[in-house]
Amino acid sequence: MSILSTSLSRIKESPTIAITQKARLLKESGKEVIALASGEPDFDTPDNIKAAAIKAIKEGQTKYTPVDGTTELKKAIVNKFKKENNLSFEVDNITVGTGGKQVIYNCILATINPGDEVIIPAPYWVSYPDMVLLAGGTPKFVECDEQSDFKISANQLDKLITNKTKWFILNSPGNPTGMCYSRSELIEIVKVLKKYKHVNILTDDIYEHILYQDKKGANDSRFVNILEIDDSLKDRTLVVNGVSKAYAMTGWRIGYAAGPKSLIKAIQKIQSQSTTNPSSISQAAAVEALNGDQSFIHSRALEFKKRRDFVVKALNSTNGLTCVNPQGAFYVFPNCKKLMNKKTTSGKIIKNDTDFASYLLEETGVAIVQGSAFGLEGYFRISYATSMQILEKALMKIKTFCESLK
Repeated sequence: MSILSTSLSRIKESPTIAITQKARLLKESGKEVIALASGEPDFDTPDNIKAAAIKAIKEGQTKYTPVDGTTELKKAIVNKFKKENNLSFEVDNITVGTGGKQVIYNCILATINPGDEVIIPAPYWVSYPDMVLLAGGTPKFVECDEQSDFKISANQLDKLITNKTKWFILNSPGNPTGMCYSRSELIEIVKVLKKYKHVNILTDDIYEHILYQDKKGANDSRFVNILEIDDSLKDRTLVVNGVSKAYAMTGWRIGYAAGPKSLIKAIQKIQSQSTTNPSSISQAAAVEALNGDQSFIHSRALEFKKRRDFVVKALNSTNGLTCVNPQGAFYVFPNCKKLMNKKTTSGKIIKNDTDFASYLLEETGVAIVQGSAFGLEGYFRISYATSMQILEKALMKIKTFCESLK
């Protein structure tokens, strides 16, 4: 008799973590590896944030805090939502977790019953479906193609909703595509959601501040949360965010969310039986991140845009690849379907995007993630959250590999 839970068989290891581990092992064996698989900014955490953490340590802020965050941090989050998103919340509407991933997992675990359905547009962040499966729910996918910029339409959403639908997950700007829903697109989605009062909305805004203003002065180029369109959805919406991406604080592990008080209380209950509070020092640093100087966010977004422009141009000049231009985050999601059934110089046949990613890593040392890991076959994800020097070298290797295929 196995010691393992049967629920474990429903899920798989995170593909991004798996490819990162494979790349690490190759590197340890002496092979040069360029890792473009991990969604982690290469910028350092700003000095004022690090100083706030050091100050907290020196002042002895090293004890337990309230389960789902300090009042000081919750107030900073309330202020952030009001100032940046024109959303009004109270402290009791806020929860803080050990990263945005935990906040989402807590929410799913606290609300899903067997048979409940969760609508997840594909391509999607790899963890959404497995969280739903672990909780006993059923992920319902809808493929969103290049023609729609990998975004779900209001019509698609309308057709997918049933009386079993518990949640609709909206990630904008999105991982893995970098695409962002415009105000006009959200208006149409809101019209659908208002028809179905039983459907809850989880909006994952973790890449909110990494958005490129390609349409100068256009209202549609500004980040918009769905509650800014219609706050009547507020009693069934959880707004998830965090400090990891915009503030280069991935290792500090602070995510947060705002939602109905009953849901926030349920999330707190789940967290009280798992990690309890996030790190007290990380919370002190997050207060400074949200309340302190924000000017660096714009300059870093400009650097990401410069990298995006280079990567997209390089991919589109590579035989067999095409790449749409993402609007935010720090990912591109190129199409590699034209390379299927081609042979590598070592004679291996590329049958799918998993083969493409695996052989690329083996032969060039460049680590990417296959599109099928995100629910859409025939693509791959590159994270350009690294230096231009590294990107130039990696894209040259990718070009050489692709153009060597027969």
